[in-house]
Amino acid sequence: MYALARPFLFHLDAEKAHGLGLRALEAAYRTGLNPLLASRPKPLVTKAFGLSFPNPVGCAAGLDKNGEHVDALLALGFGFVEVGTTTPRPQAGNPKPRMFRLPEHNAVINRLGFNNDGVDALVANVSKARRKQGLLGINIGKNKDTANEDALDDYAYCLERVYPLADYVTVNISSPNTAGLRELQEEQALRHLVGGLREAQEKLASQHGKRVPMLVKIAPDLSDDDIDACARVLSDMHVDGVVATNTTVDRLPVEHHRLAKETGGLSGQPLYGKSTAVMRRLRARLADSIPIVGVGGILSGADAAGKITAGALMVQFYTGLIYRGPDLIGECVDAIRRRREGGPA
Repeated sequence: MYALARPFLFHLDAEKAHGLGLRALEAAYRTGLNPLLASRPKPLVTKAFGLSFPNPVGCAAGLDKNGEHVDALLALGFGFVEVGTTTPRPQAGNPKPRMFRLPEHNAVINRLGFNNDGVDALVANVSKARRKQGLLGINIGKNKDTANEDALDDYAYCLERVYPLADYVTVNISSPNTAGLRELQEEQALRHLVGGLREAQEKLASQHGKRVPMLVKIAPDLSDDDIDACARVLSDMHVDGVVATNTTVDRLPVEHHRLAKETGGLSGQPLYGKSTAVMRRLRARLADSIPIVGVGGILSGADAAGKITAGALMVQFYTGLIYRGPDLIGECVDAIRRRREGGPA
């Protein structure tokens, strides 16, 4: 079904196609046509962060920024869906056009800039979701006009608002599309931010009578020293997990493409090697008790299994869904199943 729709979608502006695709997915879900889009994979229960996931393949943040399509995405067979990034106040994001496909590379460049309707709108949307078939992560960020010195306030506000609804929360400090955001990954800034959020997390756990895991999402463009520093801080702070990685500002893999000079984060196949190398180094230095969600460049089941081999416990993708469609979900689940059983991916 997706193979028939893809040529039409690829004739549209990338961001318009994104919106149309989500509306079509929602319509298919509400009319019971999801089986035409994808067959749900057999369960592959995975335990992480104190949670039990029906399978270890998730939808990465950025696809459903406002949490409007949680049930429709879960119905495709994802074991978990991560919505957001959400910010305290609504913001329009960067000027359009701001999303570009590179089909020759199975890649996308985007500079959306945390465009979203604000955390209150996301909470209202998620509150309506039935969430019968998988788990929900909520990805939080800061507003563009919030100084880094005050970033903790933004993240803490979002954490408090989404805490009752989220199965887990991801702290996004790694998008390249909000000026200065990645500076929060520097060791002292990271220690201050994550330390403050860990305190807030424990207070909220006491207030709500449940502990919601908190993950941190890092960039693929960190130096080896920065990766080591991140591992130290995140281990010291006892975060529940790490998402590795976000998009890259590196253009070397696509340097000859006509769109290579477009600013923003590069995702898709060209990101795979870099993101996996960062994750592998992080895994070697991170406390063993902290699981990693591998994301970046997954376009096949073999890619997903490769992330597991490199140290991930679970995986996510978004750009892969654009190029491969929902069939990629089951393909990845099956490849990880074979990897766990010791067979070829």
